[in-house]
Amino acid sequence: MDTILWGTGGQAVVLRELLEPDGIRIVAVFDNDPAALSPFEGVPLFHGLAGFEGWLRTHPSSTFQGLAAIGRGVDRVEVHELFASRGVLLARAIHRTAFVAGDAVIGPGAQILAHASVCTRVIVGDSALVNTAAIVDHECVLGRGAHVGPGAVLAGGVTLEDYAFVGAGAVVLPRIRIGSNSTVGAGAIVTKDVPPGLVVVGNPARPHRAQVGS
Repeated sequence: MDTILWGTGGQAVVLRELLEPDGIRIVAVFDNDPAALSPFEGVPLFHGLAGFEGWLRTHPSSTFQGLAAIGRGVDRVEVHELFASRGVLLARAIHRTAFVAGDAVIGPGAQILAHASVCTRVIVGDSALVNTAAIVDHECVLGRGAHVGPGAVLAGGVTLEDYAFVGAGAVVLPRIRIGSNSTVGAGAIVTKDVPPGLVVVGNPARPHRAQVGS
């Protein structure tokens, strides 16, 4: 099915590479930044809500699906809520090189990128993102808009609450819970639960500061 993207940064480029080998075309791109340019030759860019609604009036929503090409979980969810409110189907984007267990549950709007592993009994929530080469081991639960960074490892039974972010190369040990809107810094080793809204860094991970603007 043809696809629209909201966002013009690197994630848009990543999603096009993921989708197009399966014959899925990017037919329009949207962005709130009035100075943004389309990242793809021949693919039109429209700005803001007015641009989106203008385009939508001439394109029946039953003929395409949508994805937010945005790294920040809160923003990804907001775009997907906008799409859903206008009748746009949310895609599930799974790279052809990713491993996804047959009993894993992948929510609408979720994105599983190249060489990632999503193992048995994992739940990947709506609009969650499992980035390049990340490992989500058995029975993990990723909340809405959660993000597992490139090369990060979630051991078995880890829970990421809504909008939690685990940075590149970080390791979260088994049965740990990362609270909503928390950030695990790149390369950190998390050995105990992280409360909501906290930033933790280091080995073992320790509080750095409260998350601002989550």
